[in-house]
Amino acid sequence: MLTASIAPLQAENTSGSSVKNVDLENFMVDVIEASKQRLVVVDFWAPWCGPCKQLTPILEKIIQSYKGAITLAKIDIDKNPEIAQQMGVQSIPAVFAFFAGRPVDGFMGVQTEAQVKSWIERLLKATGAPVHADGGVGTALKQAAEFLAAKDYTAAQSIFADILDMEPTNPVAYAGFLRCLVATNLMDEAREMLANAPPEIAKDKALEPVRTALELAEQAGQGGSINELQAKLRSNAQDHQARFDLAMAYYAAGNKEAAVDELLEIIRRDRKWNDDGARKQLVKLFEAIGLMDPLTVAARKRLSSLLFS
Repeated sequence: MLTASIAPLQAENTSGSSVKNVDLENFMVDVIEASKQRLVVVDFWAPWCGPCKQLTPILEKIIQSYKGAITLAKIDIDKNPEIAQQMGVQSIPAVFAFFAGRPVDGFMGVQTEAQVKSWIERLLKATGAPVHADGGVGTALKQAAEFLAAKDYTAAQSIFADILDMEPTNPVAYAGFLRCLVATNLMDEAREMLANAPPEIAKDKALEPVRTALELAEQAGQGGSINELQAKLRSNAQDHQARFDLAMAYYAAGNKEAAVDELLEIIRRDRKWNDDGARKQLVKLFEAIGLMDPLTVAARKRLSSLLFS
C-alpha cells in the first residue's frame, strides 16, 4: 500500500494495472484475499510454452478491458512449482478463476478471444462478482471523498491507494492521496509525490488544488505567530498586512474557518488592498479547501455579498 510515494505502487504492476506477476510470497494477498473483492483469473505459464504466448495476450487484453474489475495473476510454473502442484496443474497453459477466496472454474489449453470473453461473462454472472464500467472505481472515489470530507484521512488514503493500485494514472485518486498527505502535514512527501506524478496526469486540473495547498502551506506562518499578529491588530485594526498574515497563520494551524474570516474582513475594510490581494488569496483557499466544501460554499456567498453590496 502507498504511504508516501506512488513509485512503490507502480513497481508492483507488470503489463498493466490489472495484470500482476504472482509468486508464492504474494499468492495469498494477490489471489486469495484479492478474490474476496473481485474476480481473479490465474494464468499458469512458462517462458518456453508456445501456446502460453498465444493465450496470455488474449487474457491480458480482455481483463484490462474491465478497467480493474478483474485481476489477472500470472504465475510462472518454473519459478513457482509449489503453487502449480497444489492446483493440480499438469499441462499449460492452465487458467483458473478465483472468487470469494476459492477457485470457481478453469480451463486448459489455448482458447480464442471469443471463448475467453464468454467464459469470463459466465463467471461474472454465476458468481455475482462486481463489474462496472469503471471497475467500481467511481464508487470507491465517492467513498474516499466522503472520508476525506469527514477528515478520516487514514480511511480516505487507504481507498485512494487501492484505486491507484488498479489505475496508477487516475488523476482524481492521485490528487486525493496527495490531499491526505497535505492534511496530515506530510508536506515533503506530498511535494515529492507531486513532482513524480506520471506524465499522463502531471498537468491534469485535478492536481491543481494540491499545488495551491502546498503553495499556501509554504506561505503560511511566515508573517509571525498567531499571538503576535493578534496583538498587532489590537493596536491597529487597519493593519491589513498583519490581518493577512494572521489568516495564513490560522491556515497553517488548521483553522481554515478563521483564515477565511480574516481575509473576508480585509475585503470588507478595503476591497482593493494590495492589488486585490485578499480576494485572490481567498480564491486560492477555496481551491485548496475544495470548491464543494461547506466552508467554501458559505464563504463564497459572503464574498459575493461584500463585492456586490
